[in-house]
Amino acid sequence: MFEDTYKTIERSAEGFYSEKRSKFIAYAFAVSSENDVKQRLAEIQKKHWDARHHCYAYILGPRKDAYRLNDNGEPSGTAGRPIYGQMLSKDITDTLIVVVRYFGGIKLGVSGLQNAYKAAAKDVLDNAKIIEKTIQIKCQVTFEYGKMNEVMQILKNPGIQILNRQSDLRCTYSISVRLRDFDNIVNSLLKIDATEVVRL
Repeated sequence: MFEDTYKTIERSAEGFYSEKRSKFIAYAFAVSSENDVKQRLAEIQKKHWDARHHCYAYILGPRKDAYRLNDNGEPSGTAGRPIYGQMLSKDITDTLIVVVRYFGGIKLGVSGLQNAYKAAAKDVLDNAKIIEKTIQIKCQVTFEYGKMNEVMQILKNPGIQILNRQSDLRCTYSISVRLRDFDNIVNSLLKIDATEVVRL
């Protein structure tokens, strides 16, 4: 059976690491879009306006197909990549990690920076609760009111969540279906006369 689950963090978390008087404050956020990422980055930049660097990495999507790394002025590959590496090691997605650095006056060198950003990212993920979620597909089901009982028999499946209902002579329901069950559910619904299913 193909995989239809993924791991992410349940809620925001914080972590910390210090090296030669430089402080690395790490934040992890659960995010679901690039807009979420921008909003969280803006919050951190406002909160830590006086910090020298706000480095980050994020991964989005159940298949982890959208990601970005940013060194924010640190030498290339010393900040975003180690942060990203920690996220990969935990096999998580829909997560943003920002590590804020306050410079302590002593240069750490390339390997020192890589270790520091890695340690800060590891600490914040150790403090975060990692949960498993299922991949859901949203669709709209339209059917005749007289077929309500037949449709509801199918929609009682535990892998289905009803998001919105509009009942009239012709009813429209918005539902969320677990990916694993999607084809079977849609095929069952389409066997009911005058029933339509549109993926959202």
